[in-house]
Amino acid sequence: MKLPKNLAQKLENRRQNNSLRQLPSFNNLVDFSSNDYIGFSKSESIFKLAHHYLIENDIIQNGATGSRLISGNHSLYQITETFIAEFHEAESALIFNSGYDANVGFFSAVPQRNDVILCDELSHASIRDGILMSNAKSYKFNHNDFEDLERLILKFPDTNIYIVTETVFSMDGDSPNLEELIELSEKYNCYLVVDEAHTLGVFGDKGEGLTQYLQLHNRIFARIMTFGKGLGCHGAAVLGSVDLKDYLVNFARSFIYTTGLSPHSVSTVFTAYQQLNIEKDTIGKLRQNIIFFNQQKNLLGLKPMFVRSKSAIQSAIVPGNENVKKLAQQLQDKGFDVKPILSPTVPEGQERLRFCIHSYNSEEEINQVLQLLSGFIF
Repeated sequence: MKLPKNLAQKLENRRQNNSLRQLPSFNNLVDFSSNDYIGFSKSESIFKLAHHYLIENDIIQNGATGSRLISGNHSLYQITETFIAEFHEAESALIFNSGYDANVGFFSAVPQRNDVILCDELSHASIRDGILMSNAKSYKFNHNDFEDLERLILKFPDTNIYIVTETVFSMDGDSPNLEELIELSEKYNCYLVVDEAHTLGVFGDKGEGLTQYLQLHNRIFARIMTFGKGLGCHGAAVLGSVDLKDYLVNFARSFIYTTGLSPHSVSTVFTAYQQLNIEKDTIGKLRQNIIFFNQQKNLLGLKPMFVRSKSAIQSAIVPGNENVKKLAQQLQDKGFDVKPILSPTVPEGQERLRFCIHSYNSEEEINQVLQLLSGFIF
């Protein structure tokens, strides 16, 4: 059966704009595109330890069998959530099936009618989708602009206000001034919610995330930690008070109306978190590589085209879908997997090459890819 004409036209528009998304084939190129920042997704020890834990504890089960509220709340959930809460110095942790599910579940359920959500204009699609499902009113503030945020706050006296940001933004790799943001939030008694998807496994001596590394975590209403990036597995957790956890169990639809993660998935999360405590050298190597990448791009005169970032995400602005796709293909042809980020994922004119740095990238690989970029640009 053919697609309806309006859907077919939307696909054709994407083709015409050179922005049609397609699933890539697996490749053996040097990885500068994945979110596997410290190599946990390929860790043989995590793979074996997670499996061994299940065997040792006689958990021979392929699936959760149902929603966690019915039959899927296997014993590993409580063990893992307790460990995660202690690791992050939080009152409680509630595991969701993915970062997307966690954000949609939280933002669709927590802010209520007559509440107000103020979110950074560059917030992730999962945050925006959750907000769209909420009964609260929502407004965007200019990216990392707290004067603009305060201007909006002052419009809503005597209102529950939720401020939403990310500790590292996925397309730019930059971070807000969290100390300043928290002070502003406290000044007006707002509820601050931060998405830490790209900081787990990256910031802190044991990869605990940026807010905890800065010792600001106890002044935040909720933290959303995603496991599919630095932790190298799948799922997410909302960190907050015990009351917040109880509320989400009762009202977050993406938690309630879905089959839980399998015991093997939760065992992998549990094992990966334990591994963070003993992989400090790996996390340190990632930090060294980020510093080296920044030094090399400066030496090669590439700094003006990059968004300022101290994270594992380094973005070089190359305006135009056709231009950035061509440049990415040139780098891929030379053996380096660097992905183009196209509009409408980012605003038109802000298309970019996004370099993701990893602990397992060598300094030689970093130098080579930047030398190639310099040669293609200049």
